[in-house]
Amino acid sequence: MDKRKVGPFEVSAIGLGCMSLSSGYGPPAPREQAEQVLKGALDAGYTFFDTAAVYGMGHNETLIGEVLKDHRNEIVLASKCGLTNGDRREINGRPEVLKATCEASLKRLQTEVIDLYYLHRWDKRVPIEESVGALAELVAEGKIKAIGLSEVSAPTLRRAHAVHPIAALQTEYSPWTRNPEIAVLDACREIGAAFVAFSPVGRGFLAGGARNPQAFAEDDIRKAMPRFQGEAFAANLKLFDAFAAIARDAGCTPAQLCLAWLLQKDEIIVPIPGTTRPDHMRENAGAAEVRLSPDIVARLEATVNVGTVAGERYSAQLQASVDTEIA
Repeated sequence: MDKRKVGPFEVSAIGLGCMSLSSGYGPPAPREQAEQVLKGALDAGYTFFDTAAVYGMGHNETLIGEVLKDHRNEIVLASKCGLTNGDRREINGRPEVLKATCEASLKRLQTEVIDLYYLHRWDKRVPIEESVGALAELVAEGKIKAIGLSEVSAPTLRRAHAVHPIAALQTEYSPWTRNPEIAVLDACREIGAAFVAFSPVGRGFLAGGARNPQAFAEDDIRKAMPRFQGEAFAANLKLFDAFAAIARDAGCTPAQLCLAWLLQKDEIIVPIPGTTRPDHMRENAGAAEVRLSPDIVARLEATVNVGTVAGERYSAQLQASVDTEIA
């Protein structure tokens, strides 16, 4: 797979988002299946693996630590803090909490150092400078190598970067979520940070894997997202049919169309699709070989955009927990 830069690291152009192996879209994947995804990803050329303390409340980090510990030197490992406090989910950016989270993550991941460590959410009760200052101390102590931020605005990114270089900013970006185009992509270019795109296939919708919300598991986070509800979902389903037709004309799958579109947007972008299925993992890797013509790109952007997608990205409650510009 082609390579891209994330801070001091060279990583596969497409990374593996590991959350869904443990939480988010239903119960954890069976252990054997999760191992097939993770070890198969190594064979498919993935070198960038993304997890977090909050995914399954430690389950995901433990899984990755156990499955990939013998391959630690072959991968760039990213994790996150700031969304847990001990054994409970909580946005908490106090320095002592971030440091304790890091210690626990190092043990679960069975590693002496985390390559890229993100502040998962900015705790607005704590100045961003204090939270990033704590992460800078972890760098100085040799427990993490580089600092990232997740779901923050361009002004917050600049404030953080003034304290310590920020290697990457992570937020949602796909053909149907274009908020990064408002300001944070430009801010990343300005400071030399990579942009890591999570949910790059629209939480499965733009891959064709979410055609019936009634079939979602009870703990599926999409149940609370307006785009997957009622009239909005029905409207978006019609939009997907047009999107799938563009993918057929491009000679790729809908998921590959999303990922190839992101890769061609800018070399600073690294998508990290997640999946519980080995075949989807390999399909996503294949997007690195897809080249889209200007006509295909124009059709895609005319079909799926801020004006054509029905429903907000997050509910009002979830939106209040992030610090991003709204399209």
